[in-house]
Amino acid sequence: MEDVKIYGLCLERLRHQIANAKKKVNSDGSLVQDRFLLESYNTAEIDDIIDILELYDVVDKTVRHVKEKLEELAYTVSLLLSETIAFDLTDNAHLGLYLLVHNESPRILEQETVTVR
Repeated sequence: MEDVKIYGLCLERLRHQIANAKKKVNSDGSLVQDRFLLESYNTAEIDDIIDILELYDVVDKTVRHVKEKLEELAYTVSLLLSETIAFDLTDNAHLGLYLLVHNESPRILEQETVTVR
């Protein structure tokens, strides 16, 4: 079996958060949202994101390289959890981790709003 990195994410915590999000979806019988915010990191600063998520193997601290690493991380964790998750920007332009219910495309992949120090 090949080793995988999940960096600063906790699978057990994410499973719990996903279960809570699904309860909200199922509580009223209707789906109002296509995605649910599981975690917010309250920053869009590259250095902060690298520290919070422990992405220390990102050598080139550019928006493009960090986005690529976040995409890889979300893909890996999605496979491990059998759920679709993605990093995206919150309404406050901070990095967040979302459960995607209908495989909505994350905005972070289309915007250059993450700031570099």
